[in-house]
Amino acid sequence: MPKRIEKNREPQGVDVAEALSEVVKGRNVEADYVRETLEAGLLSAVKKKYGQADNVTVKVDPKTGRISMSARRKVVEEVLDPGTEVTLEELAEKGLKGKLEEEVEVPIEIAEFGRNAIGLVKQVLVQKVREAERERVYAEYIGRVNEVVVGSVQQMDKGNVIVNLGRAEGVVPPKEQIPREKYRLGERLRCLVLDVQKAAKGPPVILSRAHPDLLRRLFELEVPEIFEKIIEIKSVAREPGERSKIAVSSADERIDPVGACVGIRGIRVQSIVRELAGERIDVIAWSANPDVYVTRALAPAKVFHITANEAENEMTVVVADDQLSLAIGKQGQNARLAAKLTGWKINVLAESEHEAERKKRQKERIPLFNLEGLSDVLAKKLIEMGFETVQLLAAAKGEDLMEIEGIGPKKAEKLIASAQEYLEKLKKRPAEEEEESEEEEMDVESEEIEEEEDEEEEEEKKADEGQAGETASDSADGEKEEEK
Repeated sequence: MPKRIEKNREPQGVDVAEALSEVVKGRNVEADYVRETLEAGLLSAVKKKYGQADNVTVKVDPKTGRISMSARRKVVEEVLDPGTEVTLEELAEKGLKGKLEEEVEVPIEIAEFGRNAIGLVKQVLVQKVREAERERVYAEYIGRVNEVVVGSVQQMDKGNVIVNLGRAEGVVPPKEQIPREKYRLGERLRCLVLDVQKAAKGPPVILSRAHPDLLRRLFELEVPEIFEKIIEIKSVAREPGERSKIAVSSADERIDPVGACVGIRGIRVQSIVRELAGERIDVIAWSANPDVYVTRALAPAKVFHITANEAENEMTVVVADDQLSLAIGKQGQNARLAAKLTGWKINVLAESEHEAERKKRQKERIPLFNLEGLSDVLAKKLIEMGFETVQLLAAAKGEDLMEIEGIGPKKAEKLIASAQEYLEKLKKRPAEEEEESEEEEMDVESEEIEEEEDEEEEEEKKADEGQAGETASDSADGEKEEEK
């Protein structure tokens, strides 16, 4: 048991509040943690100076904030290890007494460590306080991921928006910001907690203004029926700052889900529009029927016809020609959002385009039975092997056809040539029909010309006959006058 020696003066100390207040200022760290961290920092300073600190005691008065340090040292005639040994002369200089080979508590002054002491202590304290703060923020916000928090813009840093959340700081990275949105210092912002990072540099709370779930949460806050589970948000599609679509359904048939979300005179949805920098929001009624759902998702365009390909998860939507631009939207935005909302791949066609494609497909699928000289039995065998159309037969390989019973190399070659020849004739037919049409028009024109010429000849004949009649009449009158 080391002997405690009577000291002639008060132990050396330092005011924690004055030396390190800037470190803990506004960091919401417990006082006990600060005290423990400070003690650890001072022990680090001792260890750096003497190589070890196992014999050192550090105490911080929680009331006054003053520090006292002492070390257990053995009284010796000659000091070989300053960290663990002390001479009688050194004790006397400090106003202390002791005996050789005794262990005594020797006060340690902060000044012994020089200017670097406080710097080292402060460095350790800063590190520990930051760790404690991150632990606290992580514990507070990890359970709030995907929730909306309210903060104020604190500063802009390399494109990042730093948000003051009160007891913590959050950051909105560039990719999570609404494009072209302007931020003002002190401006109030609603953000979605996207992630909480424990070991990252900078603010640990990652926020988003662009995530689709922010729109979902804002509707939950704005529409009581959603919070009460009467109305359910089925899906959200969003292009931040531009346009969004949200599909809703109601568990109560008496409540219109769209009307409830829009609010009287649009007051509810307009509140969210203002929060999201003027982003346009389409609220549509969800439907379990994919055709109806996709049709509603393409609003305000009116759908003329819709065809679903469930195997490919694809919808072909036909609209009137004057509705095409409305259905597709600016730079494809309306169709793109509808696809995100419904989960279907959507192809939008104008009615005229759809009709042209339908006719084209009809031409492309020419039944085998159209080929002359092909027996029904052979046609059935070809169809069973997958050659259902003239086009497929024309593109076939001889060895594939030779797998069919009764077809040898020559027969296979002849069948393929026959199919190819048939398709070539079809290609030439439109041109021939056009030539025939032109010839018919020319024939009609020549007939009309001939008819006109005949009419002119008849008129000339009549004119000649009339002239001759008048001449004969004049001659007869002249003869009568001469007789008189």
